[in-house]
Parts: sequence; structure tokens; C-alpha cells
Amino acid sequence: MSRSSKTLLLLTVLCSAGLSSAASAASYYVDAVKGDDRFSGTSQDQPWKSIARIRDYPLQPGDRVLLAPGSVWKEPLTITRSGTANAPIVIAPAGDGPRPRIEAGGVSPHAVAVMNAEYVTVSGLEITNDAPSPGPRYGVLISAQDRGVTRGIRVNDLYIHDVRGTNDRKDNGGIIFSATGQRLATRFHDLRIERNIIWRVDRSGIAGISDRVTSLNWFPSEGVVIRDNYVEDVGGDGIVPRGTDGTLIEHNIVRQAGSRAAGYNAGIWQWSTDNSLIQLNEAAYTRTRYDGQGFDSDFNSRRTTILYNYSHDNAGGFLLICSPRPNDKDNLGNRGTVARFNVSRNDGSRIFQLSGNVSDALVERNVVHVGKGLDVQMVVATQWDGWARDVTFRDNIFKVAGTARYGSETGRNGPDYLIKAGFDPVSFLRFQGNSYLGSHVDRPEGEAAQPPQPFMEQPSDWEVPVFDPARPEGFSDFLVRHRSWMLTMLQRELNATVELKQARQTSFFDRRRISTLGPDGQGRPRDQAATSDASSFRKNGAPARLF
Repeated sequence: MSRSSKTLLLLTVLCSAGLSSAASAASYYVDAVKGDDRFSGTSQDQPWKSIARIRDYPLQPGDRVLLAPGSVWKEPLTITRSGTANAPIVIAPAGDGPRPRIEAGGVSPHAVAVMNAEYVTVSGLEITNDAPSPGPRYGVLISAQDRGVTRGIRVNDLYIHDVRGTNDRKDNGGIIFSATGQRLATRFHDLRIERNIIWRVDRSGIAGISDRVTSLNWFPSEGVVIRDNYVEDVGGDGIVPRGTDGTLIEHNIVRQAGSRAAGYNAGIWQWSTDNSLIQLNEAAYTRTRYDGQGFDSDFNSRRTTILYNYSHDNAGGFLLICSPRPNDKDNLGNRGTVARFNVSRNDGSRIFQLSGNVSDALVERNVVHVGKGLDVQMVVATQWDGWARDVTFRDNIFKVAGTARYGSETGRNGPDYLIKAGFDPVSFLRFQGNSYLGSHVDRPEGEAAQPPQPFMEQPSDWEVPVFDPARPEGFSDFLVRHRSWMLTMLQRELNATVELKQARQTSFFDRRRISTLGPDGQGRPRDQAATSDASSFRKNGAPARLF
């Protein structure tokens, strides 16, 4: 048999296996009122009663678990079985009516969990995890540990609220996806978190966790999409992916982040990522001034793009770009951030903050509105184990009805920075072609010679669509109205057509190096999951690059 014939036979066998799995799939019904765990569960007349049956039952690819509308369970829903690409396991409502509701009530750390499973879809549920006192808790936990690449998980159309986590830790809250593995490098591939409502949770709204985030130990999740989610009243951070490459964070609405957690919090940001694309999001009413910006490009990251976003009424400002001192172990700094075509309105404290070792950043063609009576630092450089270098502000429009100031840190007063005119010791900080309307104090050298231009705010449509998370039934309509309003507002303010981008991942030749060290720091063979990627660096004798 020829090689091509063998390949065709193998593909036929694999496709037949996938079709066979889908053809043999079953539907299982669960009803908290009419069910009985002694029933077969395979019809609506014979439903199971408890969702514990789902955890214990050997679900197969293509199986559907259908929960009765209006049923309430005071126990966690745990999925540990995997589907396939063509036949995922699906958890969903059995029909129209009130959402099936999981009320964990603190009896479990998670209300819903996908544990070491792939090709699973969970949708259409209402989820709470309240308790008398705070503790590490999750609305939804997506966890992969020591299992290599975990694929094809979908979490969508969930109504998650009242999760009483602890604000002492960032790794709990509404939806947490965690990829860890001391024995086997682990990551997610093609993970989608879309169209969820997350309301009144502690500490994080949507957050990613990874233990393979350093230059010596890099195994990022890929194909992560966080889109069309509404996040309101969060103890700490709104949306934070970690340990990812090419993540898309698109058209999410985050309001009232930083409501309860001490320490530093922001609306939407990333950490230890490559090529994050953050576009068409609204971040508003972040309450803290310890950071407290609507958006943040954080450290150990490369090529973060912040594009076509709307930031408003955030206590800490619009955009933080930050990094402590880089090293060859766990921080390569913050390199190549681009903030372009964004609109900021009535943000407080610090509109643009360059904190620490930021390099090769570009801030261009953004429009900033500073309201009457506001006194803000428009561009401020602050120290964090060093200072920024090689940053360009170009063709931005600063419309100031209040007062805007420029300078570098001389000290702190709680969450606020004391500044002086000028940006020493920042190096290679350039201002080119920016427009300064209204009152600007200590404008940057080179542009300060421009004559002052008076400014008075003109009436415009700033009535961004609102949504009441206590009434989730109107969510789909809200998303449509909100996206339309965003596009119209951006085109008006930027005087340009909005052209959204596609997320991209790092090429094989530009990836960070994957370590061969075990948890004890001793040499060992590469994990199976890491080997396939690491070997790509060695094609044609090309060495891996360390960043």
C-alpha cells in the first residue's frame, strides 16, 4: 500500500470514528422537581434529580445534558468527561423558560467546573456561589492540570452573580481559567468565553491563571477569545488573561471594577502575554486610584495592542503601561505596546501613566476629553525599579475643559503621584504632532511653543447604552445596541472608519524559549506537550531565541 493510500485510510478511520461518536450520542435530562436519580435520565419523562449524577456518569462525546428550566440545585455542577472536536459534550437548558440555576452556596469552591476535560460547552445557566463569609470561590472554574494541550472549551450565555470570593487573592471570582502542570506543561487552545453576564463577584470578573509564564518556562494558551461579556461590580480586576499568546479581548463592558479589593486593580488588562489584542471594549467607573485605570498593559509582555476602546469615569485614569526591572528569569519587561484610536472621557488622576521599564511603546491618534473642573496628569512618568525609554506620543488630540499636567514623579501621596515638569530620567520620550486644546501645564518640550488653543466641550451623544444585570433577559439586545453605539461614537470622535483587527500569535521563530527544567530546577526530558512546539525552533538548525 502506498504512503498516500495509508494516509487516506487513516483519515477515513478517524472521520468514521468521529461520526460514530456523534451518531451514538445521547441526551440526559435533569429536573430538580420531577426527577429521580434511579431513573434512566434519557427522556424528559425519566429525568435524574441531582446534578451529581453528571459528575459520576461516563458521558461520551456528543452527549447532551439538558437541565430543566426553572430548576434550582444547591450543589456544584462538575464536568470531568471530554467530547471531541466534532462531538462536544454540551450542558444546556432543556427548553425555554427561566434559566436552570446552580446555587452552590459555598458548599463547594466552584458552582460550575470543567475539570481536566476538553471539547465541552456550557451555556444558558444561572450561577451563584454566595456564603456567609468570603473564601476562595468561583462561579465557573475551567481547570486543566498536567494534561498538555486542552482544547475546545466554550463557556457562553451564562448569568453569573453573587460569588463571594476572597479579595485577598486574584485567582477567584466569576470565571477563572487555570492551566497548570508541574509534571506536564499545560495550556488551553481554542477557549472561548462569550456573552456572559458577571455581576457582584469577588475578586476577579474573568481571569486566567498559568504557571508557565517565564522566559525559561513558557507555554502560553492560544486561541483564547473573551468577547461580548458584561462585567459589573467586581471586587478587584475586571478582565485579566495571563500566560497567553494571541488572546482577543473584544467588545466587553466592564463597569465598577476595583469596588472592594485592596491593592492595585484595573478594568481590563493582561499580564505575561504576547500579542494580546484589546479592542472595542468599554471600561468605566473603576473605583480605586491604586492603578484604577480603565486599561493597563502590564509586564512580562510583548506587543499588546489597545485599539478602538472607550474609557470613561475611571478614578485612576485611562491607560497604564508598566513593568518593574526586567531580568532573564521571570520578566522580559513591557515591549512594543501600541495604544491607538481610543477615546477617553472624564477619566481621573492619570490619563497616560508610564510606570517603570516600558520600552518601544507607541501612543497615537487617541482622543482625550477632560471635563470641566477636572485636574489630571495627562502624561506622567513614574518610577518602578527604573524608568521608561523609547516611547512616542503622536497625533493625539487632548481636549481639556479642566486642567491637564505633564511631568515625572517626585514622590507619592497615597495613591497619587507628586510630579515635576519634564520627564527626566525617562529616555527617548517623543511628542510629535499632538493637538493641545484648553489648559495644559508644563507641556512637553518641542510642542510647548504652539500657541494655546481655547476649548469648550461641544454637545455630543455620550449616552452609552446601559444595562441592568438584575434583568438579564434584555442582554442580547443590549449587546447589539452597545456595539452599534460604540462604532458610531468612535467614527465621530476619530473622524475615521473603524477597522477592527484579527488577533495573531507569535511566529515559531520569535517565541520565547521553553524550558527543559523540572520543578526542582534539574534537567529532564521535555514534556510531551512542550516538545512539539520546542522542536519547531530547531528546524533547519535554527536555535530558539530567549527574550
